[in-house]
Amino acid sequence: MNRIAIFDLDGTLVDSAADIHASLDRSMAGLGLAGFSRPEVIGMIGDGVQALLTKALSARGRTFDQATLDAFVVDYTAQATVLTRPFDGIPAALDALAAAGWRMAVCTNKPEAAARLLLEDLGLADRFAALGGGDSFPVRKPDPAHLLATLAAAGAEAAGAVMIGDHRNDVMAAAGAGVPCIFAGWGYGPVSMADGAPVAASPRDLPAMIESITLGDQRGRMA
Repeated sequence: MNRIAIFDLDGTLVDSAADIHASLDRSMAGLGLAGFSRPEVIGMIGDGVQALLTKALSARGRTFDQATLDAFVVDYTAQATVLTRPFDGIPAALDALAAAGWRMAVCTNKPEAAARLLLEDLGLADRFAALGGGDSFPVRKPDPAHLLATLAAAGAEAAGAVMIGDHRNDVMAAAGAGVPCIFAGWGYGPVSMADGAPVAASPRDLPAMIESITLGDQRGRMA
């Protein structure tokens, strides 16, 4: 069976909140608006860049406008890895999965160009067989078609796949695609978003949990 682990990006593979926060505050300052606290920004992450800007502008009494989004994307893409780093334990977990014969891919609501540059700058791009960004396909998470399209881009199918993410969007996309999910408990989403999915407390837990959950899923399919 073609075994593949599909990872969310922000809050799962990488701790990117500081750079998103800095770029968002620069966008607000350019409009003469107040910035945000880090917890406020973290609460806005997960639904894609347009949703992030919509939430931020709404919190400041403004409506969404495309020019602000375009400026934010340019600013953030150019400075996406100033402070962003993989979460502690992620590189070792990816090494362990690769050694065990797992292929890997990324399914994120972040725009593809920004996600690709981020992975390249952090030296992670070569680890992944495919990258499905928030603008790569007509849909994005929580739509399961985003996850399925990412799997197809990697030459894989739902059978033998597992999703790892820190947001309800990841859990919902996986459920809709018929893919087991592990919730990243170290990430930005509260554990209540796991909605019954097993929770990994640390990236170090992932290799064993992925093996266990996919073995159980395979047995369930054969029952």
